[in-house]
Amino acid sequence: MYYKKQKLKGKWYPRSFTVGTYGTREVAERLSRISTVSAADTYAVLLGLGEVLGDLMETGNSVKLEGLGTFFLVGKANGQGVDTPGEVSGEQFGKVTVAFIPEYGRAHNGRVTRRTIVPRQVTWTELEGVKKK
Repeated sequence: MYYKKQKLKGKWYPRSFTVGTYGTREVAERLSRISTVSAADTYAVLLGLGEVLGDLMETGNSVKLEGLGTFFLVGKANGQGVDTPGEVSGEQFGKVTVAFIPEYGRAHNGRVTRRTIVPRQVTWTELEGVKKK
């Protein structure tokens, strides 16, 4: 993982930074290497995943994918609100976003012991002279 130095309100902080993006094709190829499914079949499934998740969440449900996490829709109300409960309506939502909670496990004491898509160890390197992909 990379970081850049950033100054905010007179103080310096590290800011995490990505250097590139992997696409659907790369994910499909990696998944096919660790399974018995071809890269082409995996790619086709991944292309349909967004539409399927949207359809399932549109019904007011969350979608939990084992080994990955849970996706759900969140409505953002616009404006200043209304004065009475009777005035509240779905028309007040101006934006819908997707929220995601990575899958995790807990120990007997309640502490989080693992997160599937968050690496256990991250090495931070200052981003100087590294070119974006």
